[in-house]
Amino acid sequence: MTFIGNLKPKFWDHVGTGSGAGRYMFNFRRIWKLTVFATLCAALIPLSIMTLIDYRVSRDATLSEVMLRTAQLTSNTKRSVSDFLLERKAALEFINHNDPLESLITPGRLSIILESLQKSFGGFVDLGVIDGQGVQAAYAGPYDLVGKDYSDANWFKQVNRKGIYVSDVFRGFRNVPHMVIAVKHVVSEERFYVLRATLDAASINDLFSGLEVGGAGDVFIINREGFIQTRSREFGQVLEKMGLDVPEYSDRSEVKVLPLTAGELIMGYAYIPETSFILVIIKHKGLLMAPWNHSRMQIIAFLVTSSVAILLVVLGGTTFLVNQIYLADQRRLMTMHQAEYSNKMASLGRLSAGVAHEINNPLAIINEKAGLIKDLFTFTDNYTQDPKLIALINSVLSSVDRCAEITRRLLNFARRSGTRLQEIDLESVISEVLDFMGKEAEYRSIAIDISADKDLPKFKSDPGKLQEILLNLFTNAFSAMNDGGRLSISACPTDRGQIEIQVTDSGHGIPKSDIDRVFEPFFSTKIGKGGTGLGLSITYGLVQELGGDIRVQSAVGLGTTFIVTLPLNPTDAAHGQQEPGTIGREYEDIAG
Repeated sequence: MTFIGNLKPKFWDHVGTGSGAGRYMFNFRRIWKLTVFATLCAALIPLSIMTLIDYRVSRDATLSEVMLRTAQLTSNTKRSVSDFLLERKAALEFINHNDPLESLITPGRLSIILESLQKSFGGFVDLGVIDGQGVQAAYAGPYDLVGKDYSDANWFKQVNRKGIYVSDVFRGFRNVPHMVIAVKHVVSEERFYVLRATLDAASINDLFSGLEVGGAGDVFIINREGFIQTRSREFGQVLEKMGLDVPEYSDRSEVKVLPLTAGELIMGYAYIPETSFILVIIKHKGLLMAPWNHSRMQIIAFLVTSSVAILLVVLGGTTFLVNQIYLADQRRLMTMHQAEYSNKMASLGRLSAGVAHEINNPLAIINEKAGLIKDLFTFTDNYTQDPKLIALINSVLSSVDRCAEITRRLLNFARRSGTRLQEIDLESVISEVLDFMGKEAEYRSIAIDISADKDLPKFKSDPGKLQEILLNLFTNAFSAMNDGGRLSISACPTDRGQIEIQVTDSGHGIPKSDIDRVFEPFFSTKIGKGGTGLGLSITYGLVQELGGDIRVQSAVGLGTTFIVTLPLNPTDAAHGQQEPGTIGREYEDIAG
């Protein structure tokens, strides 16, 4: 036998057979499936829901923390960049207020101020003074720009209009990325000048060098057209177009998730006030969510392990419980069959006296006739064939046949047998059963009336079980009647393709309160008078096995009528044929 075969429960391949009291009460495989399904649903659905909730809550909490940290980093970095630019703007404004124009254009003065700025702040490349006509009046730095005309330059027009100008990063004729901060200073209503400083873009990169971004993050600045202003590790060189879309304007720091084919990115960004700069912080979501991915695997492992454990417990527990129900039903069926057989034997015992009397009469005749034959042989010297002797011998043989027939009936009634359908004559079956009851009816002066419809057809049924049904009904009727009673038996076909048999006695009747219980096992109105309470229960089961129905009508003091209906053409499938002794053998196999 295979390993799977050893695991398969005994009830799995069992097919219920029998009907009535001799049938199985449950569909064990269906009970097992429903129990397993219901228990697994009750256990796994809440577990799965709780696991899913925990999964989503932990994921959302981790992502929320990542987004919050990115937002905080973006805000802090934005302040750093704003402070960087504000410091340099303030330094230029201080110079404007501290030194008049004549002092600034004095040779050597601007160089001293530039040197001081480089030492104090860093990042300053050069410093220049442009008069109101846009001409470079003074310059300190590595290039010779004195006298250069900026009157048509866009930045000069903007600083003249707004009072301050912060440029994008550009290369210019220096061919080095840099940016310009220019501050306007009004001397009088008709006179002003501009102090212009060039800043190295690398100084802004120094602001980002100490940031702990995480998630292989990248921090850089773009302008509003999307061109990169500071170094970026992944998204292009300085002054190249960023590969991502420019985020929409917001007056505060924002964080959003970018779904890309290569993997999701988390972008934090902030617009720098009074500039065209946008601070951008990019993080790889997959790397930031790595701790949660580990927790996710633990959650999934917990769910799988718990589900497997629950499945094993449910399968094992359900199989054990259903198997116990199966064994209990086997024991019940065995008990019912034993009770049926015991009841049959009890009926056989009650009939034994009448059977013995019937057998004694033929045996007396045999003895008498045999004695006469002996005398004939003794007193006749020359024996020749004598017709009278032949007749005597025939009488002996006939009596012996009668004894054999009586004995055969007795054995057929006592023998266990399964349902075997054959065509029968109902009147003959009734007569055969009444043969067992004849002597008792004669002793007790009980009149028996048989009324059978003249059109009563032969039909298919099990003669042995039909005999037992009628015998139980007749025996109950005799028990319910006093001496001198009357037993009426009628049979007729119905318009529904059935045979209806009515057994009516003139006994004491059944109380209305007991009518619904007469077919229950171990219920008897003859307690203390030898009643077992199994006769009508077994009769009910036998009628069910034959595919029929039985009902009772009774009135106290007027008698009782049992009405049995049987089909004319039952199918074999309706009876659930079962070999004799099957239940007992199955139970012994399981119990052993």
